[in-house]
Amino acid sequence: MIIAIDGPAGAGKSTIAKKIAEIINIEYIDTGAMYRAVSYKLLNKGINTSDFQDVVKCLLETEIDFRNNHIYLDSKDVSDLIRTSEVTSLVSEVSAIKEVRDKLVYLQRKIGERKSAILDGRDIGTVVFPNADFKFFLTARPDVRALRRYEEIKDKAEKVSLEEITKSIIERDLKDTSREISPLKKADDAIEIDTSDKGIEEVVSEIIRIVKGA
Repeated sequence: MIIAIDGPAGAGKSTIAKKIAEIINIEYIDTGAMYRAVSYKLLNKGINTSDFQDVVKCLLETEIDFRNNHIYLDSKDVSDLIRTSEVTSLVSEVSAIKEVRDKLVYLQRKIGERKSAILDGRDIGTVVFPNADFKFFLTARPDVRALRRYEEIKDKAEKVSLEEITKSIIERDLKDTSREISPLKKADDAIEIDTSDKGIEEVVSEIIRIVKGA
């Protein structure tokens, strides 16, 4: 069984997908974290996304895995390191690189072939698993999504204002929906859920009810 959850940044995809995975005991694959991991590595190595050959070489030397809801880049746990604003500002650009998407989609499909899984991202139901058993598209107002992100990082060392995050969210939405390769969009057969005024548990219960009632 494959459950696909798509939607823009801050809609609650990852949090909700993790909870569903725990409740119905299936694998959770955070595809967004995979793109963040690649972005983080490019930043660390000082590789510009326009340097095509360097990007491809870096991909060939990159391993990504998930263990206990943590993402490992080349055997190192980078779960927290990939959540900085610097990585966030680059991830849409990295996600638009065909070679990056090709490799990560391949890895995602290989995992999905071996076991039941829930995946969240921006093109799971349209590109990665167009024949997924269940497809959901989560969304929320930009101001709500920005506030959620702000609450996540306000107590960390990184200091970013709510206004800056809101601007970043809107800019990322534009990049994600307008890119040529695998743009963010709702699959025709996906169920849309607006999470703006709903709690996490409410959305989780709604999705599980649909999955179990099928």
